[in-house]
Amino acid sequence: MTELPPVHPTMAFHAASDGIRLAWRVDDFTDPWRPRREPILLLHPAMGAYRRWYGWIPILAREFPVISMDLRGHGASEVPDESHPITVERLCDDVRELLDAIGVARVHLVGNSAGGYVGQRLAIEDPQRIATLSLFASTPGLRNSKAGGWPAEIARLGLEAFVRATVTDRFPEGTDPGLVDWFCRQTGGNDPRWIGRFVTHMASRDWTEDLPRIACPTLIVAPGQEPIGSHNQYEIMRDMIPRAELLTYEGMPHNLGDAVPERCARDVLDFLRRQGA
Repeated sequence: MTELPPVHPTMAFHAASDGIRLAWRVDDFTDPWRPRREPILLLHPAMGAYRRWYGWIPILAREFPVISMDLRGHGASEVPDESHPITVERLCDDVRELLDAIGVARVHLVGNSAGGYVGQRLAIEDPQRIATLSLFASTPGLRNSKAGGWPAEIARLGLEAFVRATVTDRFPEGTDPGLVDWFCRQTGGNDPRWIGRFVTHMASRDWTEDLPRIACPTLIVAPGQEPIGSHNQYEIMRDMIPRAELLTYEGMPHNLGDAVPERCARDVLDFLRRQGA
C-alpha cells in the first residue's frame, strides 16, 4: 500500500510583543446550542508541539473549547535567535498576549511538564486568568533534577539520538514501538540549540516557595516512577498548594501525556466536573 502524505493541521499565527511569530489553534466540538464554557488552554512540554495532543483533543474538545499554542521555538512557532533570552516569564507573556489578542479572559490551564511550569507561574502571578490548573509530570522548575546534564548530552549526541537513548525514562515497557519512534522523530525535529537553551534555563529555576500562592483548584498528576526528579516533589506540591489534589499513575515514567493520552484527558474532565466547570 502506498503511504499517503501527512495532512498538517492548519495553525493561526500571532506576533508576540518582541516580534516572535507564535502558532496557535482552537478545536471546539462542543454542542453549539449549549451555554459556552471557559476554554481549556493546552501547553505542551519541552520538545513538544500541538500535534502531541492528538489523543487528548478529541476527548477534551467535545466538552470544552480547546486552545493550543506552540511555545516559542517549538512546532510551527518561530525559533528565536540568540538576541532573545529564554525565560519562564517570557513564556508567560506569550500566553497572556495571545489570550488578550483573542479576547479570552480566563482559562482552565492544562500543562504537561515544561508547559506546566508556565501554567504554575501564571497561576502565581495572574490568578484571575486561571480558573483551574492541571499539571502532568510538572514540578516547580527543574533545578532539583538530572535535566541539567541534558544540554551537554544533546550537543554530544544530537537531539533525536539523545531522546532515543533516554526513552526508558519516558515510556513504560511494552509501549507501541510505532509511538516511540514517532515521538523520537517529532522531538528530534526541534532546533537543538534552542532546546539546549530552553532546558538550561528550566534547570536553573525552582519556585517551590511560591506554591502557596496558587489559589485555584489544582490537579497534580505524577508519574509513579519519575526518573527526572522524584515523586517526593509532587507530594510537596500537594501539601503546599492550598486546593491541590495528587493523582499518581503507578508504574509510569515521565511522559504520561504521550504514553496514556486518553487516560490523562479523561482525568482532566473528571477534575473539571468536580470543580463545577
